[in-house]
Amino acid sequence: MCGIMGYVGPRPAAPVLLEGLRRLEYRGYDSAGIAVERDGSIEVVKAAGKLDRLAELLDGAAPAGSVGIGHTRWATHGRPTDANAHPHCDPTGDFVVVHNGIIENFYDLREELVANGHEFASETDTEVLAHLIGEEYDGDLAAAVRTAVDRAQGAYALVVMSTRDPDKIVAVRMISPLVVGLGDGETFLASDIPAIIEHTREVLIVEDGEMVTITRDGVTLETMAGEAVDRDPLVVEWDVAQAERGGFQHFMLKEIHEQPTALAETLRGRLQVDGKVSLDAIDLPGFAAGLQRIWITACGTAYHAGVAGKEVLETLLRVPVDVVYAHELRYRDPLIQPGDLVIAISQSGETVDTLVAARLAQDKGARLLAITNVVGSTLSREADDVLYTRAGPEIAVASTKAYLTQLCALYLLALRFGSERGVLSSGRVAALAERLLDLPRQAEQALGNAEHVAEVARRISNAQDVYFIGRGLDHAVAMEGSLKLKEISYIHSEAMPAGELKHGTLALIGEGVPVVAIVTQQHVYDKSVSAIQEVRARGAVTVAVAYDDDEEIERYADEVLRIPRTADLLSAPLAAIPLQLLAYYAALEGGHDIDQPRNLAKSVTVE
Repeated sequence: MCGIMGYVGPRPAAPVLLEGLRRLEYRGYDSAGIAVERDGSIEVVKAAGKLDRLAELLDGAAPAGSVGIGHTRWATHGRPTDANAHPHCDPTGDFVVVHNGIIENFYDLREELVANGHEFASETDTEVLAHLIGEEYDGDLAAAVRTAVDRAQGAYALVVMSTRDPDKIVAVRMISPLVVGLGDGETFLASDIPAIIEHTREVLIVEDGEMVTITRDGVTLETMAGEAVDRDPLVVEWDVAQAERGGFQHFMLKEIHEQPTALAETLRGRLQVDGKVSLDAIDLPGFAAGLQRIWITACGTAYHAGVAGKEVLETLLRVPVDVVYAHELRYRDPLIQPGDLVIAISQSGETVDTLVAARLAQDKGARLLAITNVVGSTLSREADDVLYTRAGPEIAVASTKAYLTQLCALYLLALRFGSERGVLSSGRVAALAERLLDLPRQAEQALGNAEHVAEVARRISNAQDVYFIGRGLDHAVAMEGSLKLKEISYIHSEAMPAGELKHGTLALIGEGVPVVAIVTQQHVYDKSVSAIQEVRARGAVTVAVAYDDDEEIERYADEVLRIPRTADLLSAPLAAIPLQLLAYYAALEGGHDIDQPRNLAKSVTVE
């Protein structure tokens, strides 16, 4: 996820671009840059780091001109450096692009261009697009962009300027969002409405597979086949704060609703319907075949993803998996052996306990695989292998889409290792792959039940204690549901295996105490139902998370939060969604600061 800004009009472009990028910095803050066109030349200014560094470079030295594009980056290919910052140019400097998304076949395209004599200045997939467009240009910028897009596979938004075709911006949406702001004698382009709402509230939404051309004469919208599109603009009535949150009341709710897209990004280009898994630069065939033990280390929400991952990996690979809190592992003398695989999970890649635990594992001869969201983070640099989750920036302290994409990454690893170890039949791999590829759609379905979840949340929002129970994979999800509730609603909650209730906790269950039971694992379904009956007999308010076709559960639960039916082993991401919403609406009912709960920070970088 990156921020894109463009401007054509009478004003100096640089201040407009910089202001728009400030509104979009939540979409990426690894680096930033602008390109401004004037009198047949384009000047590019860009820098690694947050937007303030770019502002310093522009202070008193902003390029003149009233047509320009800008970008704030969330790195996916190449570390956050000056060279990798956008905009990118072709070798002549005549074609300049900014880009949000991923070009899946960039390596093949780059190799082809290098063979044709092209030299590259960065590590990014984006620069390939600039070279492609320059190579394809034959007097028509839009035609060159069409040809380049036809060759570039992936999900992205692309914005182009050229000295060969001045006073013009050409942009394409291939899944990643783009909007056009229609001002008085000026036009704005952005990846999100916050960037332009200060200037205009009349917005044209660019749909998937469409191209927009902006000149001083106005806006042309068409399909990639060149057919004209006639669409009425949208009048935005949000205030600026709402616009930054995409119209949602809080960033957490926005990020919960971004999860279908985040899951799709984690899977994109990595999993085929037949079960073939391609994991970027990870190359583990020989290693995976001889693997004897896996360790997972993390903290907080990432640890809970690891607990679910243990269930999945052991089930599919038949290899023992240890899950250890990083802050415990670092002070132990763990029995990690050379040849073991250690998976360290951290959204930021900067969690200090996870970093120290990862280094300890490497010192003991283990191979370190990082699952992280941030390209160029310390964990990604130090690991032997990296699997990026591609979740995009997460602003709310309470993690949501990071958790789901970490789960998704672990599923991808399980399928990859299972195939390489020969323990999974091609039929089972294909069946799981089909279900996994359907998760983004099913996550969207699960979000459709938010109104009912809000009603249930109001029912439990005054509770002093809430208990979460489940068996197997459901217990792993219960742990995350409990954490979400306590960290933003400040209601005390505990999670435990359902069978553990009668070993002490049942003494705390009385009239009106809410108990949330996750019941997606069919092989222990009857046992989970028995636990619900035990607490209900003592007056508990029972809330179940169950499949949408489970009719029996309504006999035992006072409230049921529904998720779409999937393979039991893949239920964790879907089951987490209603629990995230439950926590959100309970906190909303309590009037709490949901995005920045007390005493908590987004990334724990100190002991």
